[in-house]
Amino acid sequence: MKLTELFSSNKVFYLLAGLVVVIFIILVITTVVRVGNIGGGQERATLEFWGVFDSRQDLASIISGFKQLEPGVRINYKQIPFEDYERELINALAAGTGPDVFMIHHTWLAKHSDKLAPMPTTSNKKDYRFMNPVDFRNQFVDVAYNDLVFKNEIYALPLYVDTLAVFYNKDMLNTAGITKPPANWNEFNKDIELLTRFDASGNITQVGAAIGTARNINRSTDILAALMIQNGTQMTDASNTSATFTRTVSSQRTGENALQYYTDFANPTKAVYTWNDTQHYSIDAFIEGKVAMMINYSHQIPTISSRYQRLNFGIAPLPQFSEIDAKNYANYLAMAVSAQSQKQDVAWRFLSYVASKEGATAYLNATSRPAARRDMIELQRIDPMLGVFAVQALSARSWYQADNDAIDQIFADMIDDVNVKKLKTREALQAAEAKVTTLMSR
Repeated sequence: MKLTELFSSNKVFYLLAGLVVVIFIILVITTVVRVGNIGGGQERATLEFWGVFDSRQDLASIISGFKQLEPGVRINYKQIPFEDYERELINALAAGTGPDVFMIHHTWLAKHSDKLAPMPTTSNKKDYRFMNPVDFRNQFVDVAYNDLVFKNEIYALPLYVDTLAVFYNKDMLNTAGITKPPANWNEFNKDIELLTRFDASGNITQVGAAIGTARNINRSTDILAALMIQNGTQMTDASNTSATFTRTVSSQRTGENALQYYTDFANPTKAVYTWNDTQHYSIDAFIEGKVAMMINYSHQIPTISSRYQRLNFGIAPLPQFSEIDAKNYANYLAMAVSAQSQKQDVAWRFLSYVASKEGATAYLNATSRPAARRDMIELQRIDPMLGVFAVQALSARSWYQADNDAIDQIFADMIDDVNVKKLKTREALQAAEAKVTTLMSR
C-alpha cells in the first residue's frame, strides 16, 4: 500500500472514530440532563409521604400534578389512623426508617422541631426559588405564620385551616321563634333559655347546646380554649416557658371568667343550664335531633350528612365576646420534611407545589376543607357549608402547646374539677396552670 493510501485510510478511520466519540459524548450529556437536570428535566427520586385523614384518592390529583412537572419523582403515600399516627411516626423516625414528608399538627413544632428540616433558602434546581417568610405571610393566614414559622425559618406548609363554628338545627330554632343563630355569647345565652326543655322532674328533654362538660362533648377542651382566648386570656408568658391562665388582664380575671362561663352550662342552679354528663355524645345527640346547637369543626360536616341526610342544619360563625375584635380557634395539619431525609430539596419542591394555588385548588376540591391560602378564601366565601370556616381562618388563633395531647387531658380535668369535684374555678385554673407550666419546663 502506498503511503498516501495508508494516510488517507488512517484519516478516514480517525474521522470516523472521532465522530463516534462526539456522538457518545452527546448521548451521555443528554442522558445526564434528562436524569439529573434540576432545571426542568427529570430527577429520579422516590418520596415516602405519611398522612392521617387524607386518603390516597384525596391526594391523587396533586400527586399527578406534581409528576407532570417532575416526571422522575415518585410519591409513595401511606395513610395511618389518627390514634396510631404520632406514635408510629416517632418510632419510625427514631429507627431511621421514617418518611421524607409527613403531616404534623400545627401545635407540634414545640415538641418535634428537632425532627423537621426547615425550608432551604436555595434549591439545587436551577432557576427555582423557594418561598421565604415574607412570601409565607402574604400567601397564608396569620395563624399559620405564627404556628409554622420560627426564627425566620419555615418548618411546614399548611393545606387548610379549620376553625370552630356553630352547627345549628334549623327546625328547632324555628320552633323556638329564633330567626337567626347567635352572633355573640349574650345572644347564645338567651337562645339557650328558649331552646332548653325540662320534664316535671327537672330532667333535660331538649338540649339548647352541647357545652359545659368535658368527656361527652367532642372538642370540649378546644371550645374552652377558644373562650379563654376570646376573653383576652394570656395563655403563656412571652418566652413560652410558663402558663399564665390566672394572670389578670386589664384588672379582669379573664381565664377564670371563661372557665366559669363554660361550666355554667352544666350547672343546674344557673339559668343557662342545658347539658350534663348523662347526655349522649355531642355529635350523636345533634344527629339524633336532641341538641339545637353544637360547636365543632368543618370536618364533621360529612359525618353528619352521611349519618342523617334529612337533618336540616346550618352553620354559623363562632359567637364572640367582642364582634369588633373577632377571634376564632384554629385546628389543622401541615406538611413537613424530615430532618433525616436525604431528598430534602425535592421534598420541599413537592410541598411547595402542594401549597401553591394549583396544588391547593386540587386538594381543596378533593377534600372540601377550608383554605389556608388567602386567595382561596375569597373563592370559598360563598360556599353554604365551608364559607363560614374559610372566612374565620382570617381571624383564627392558637397558642403555644408543649404537648397538645397532655394539655387536652389537663383541660378536661380542669372542667371536671369544677363540675365533678366542685372546686372553685380559680382553684381549678391554678391547678391546670401549674401542670401546663411543668410540661413547658421539660
